[in-house]
Amino acid sequence: MIRQTVLPFKLEMTKDTITPHAGLALIGEFAIGLRLLKSVNSYLPKPQSGAGYRPSEYIFPLILMLNGGGRSLEDTRQIRTDEALREVLPLKRMPSTDAIGDWLRRIGQNGGLIGLEKLNREIIKRGIQYDGITGYTLDIDATGIVAEKESAKMTYKGFRGYMPIVGHIEENGLVLGDEFREGNDAPAARNLEFIQYCEKQMPKGKNIKSLRSDSAAYQAEIINYCELKGIKFAIGADCDEAVLKTIRAIPDKDWSSYKSGYIADTVHSMNKTKEAFRLIVIRRPYQKSIFSEHNTSVKYTVIATNRGESSEDVITWYNKRGDHSENRIKELKIGFGMEKECPVGNLRPMPSSFGLA
Repeated sequence: MIRQTVLPFKLEMTKDTITPHAGLALIGEFAIGLRLLKSVNSYLPKPQSGAGYRPSEYIFPLILMLNGGGRSLEDTRQIRTDEALREVLPLKRMPSTDAIGDWLRRIGQNGGLIGLEKLNREIIKRGIQYDGITGYTLDIDATGIVAEKESAKMTYKGFRGYMPIVGHIEENGLVLGDEFREGNDAPAARNLEFIQYCEKQMPKGKNIKSLRSDSAAYQAEIINYCELKGIKFAIGADCDEAVLKTIRAIPDKDWSSYKSGYIADTVHSMNKTKEAFRLIVIRRPYQKSIFSEHNTSVKYTVIATNRGESSEDVITWYNKRGDHSENRIKELKIGFGMEKECPVGNLRPMPSSFGLA
């Protein structure tokens, strides 16, 4: 024992093993409580020999490493050398960083992604089967991941990389679905198929009742599908010539003050939509140059919807996607070090983190 001098505490030495990653023990216990490791071994490709590592022995260190702030496979060494953490959690055997990298490459070619899809569906089922909710809100949004590989394509945002799309459930934050996409994929590509894919992930008795999206989902086929399925939607509309013509036809008396601008409600239809829908329009002055008070224009924010609430309430509901989709994607990317390309050889970014955002 070290003699106390000035500070009001005493120091003692111990031979017990101590972990600097005590918080990860809670994450590990949570994963075990979800029966995640057992499910991983059930759905992902089995080892080719009896002495090989089980899928959970690759996945579990990755989960801990990413939740602990790691950004590359080399950071799994911190878990490997933490004897106390490995004693508390089922980490008696742990592959090397090279072995984990090789395994990640292999599972992308031998059914691993399909297995992850099935695993994610099971975790979602466990997460929502007893919540008492039957109808959920789906938020979909694409996000950019910067990459420096030669195969990476130029995105519409001006950098090379990828543009995966993610679907979140508003009510609990679970990732319902994700799809890896090349950087040059159009933001509007295959969005109806993605919505239908997310619907299929829902357990029996659970349904998607509402949809929110930016203008990438402003498509006649999506609006028709929502009307057919009874899905309430709020989708950012493109300010194309047809929409602008509809806005110009709104009488002055129909505009009312709204948050440093004006708001109005009208009806619109697209060439291929089977039913007309509401357009909620927010009009605000837009100053093109900060050095000229006279160089002003008008900026429109337009929401297409079939909801029956007041315009203000629909806008409030639509804006919640900022927290329930955009911020969750930001947390998923930055929290798990995926705002840039996966640092493992030629690996593409991994799918969603087993339903957890």
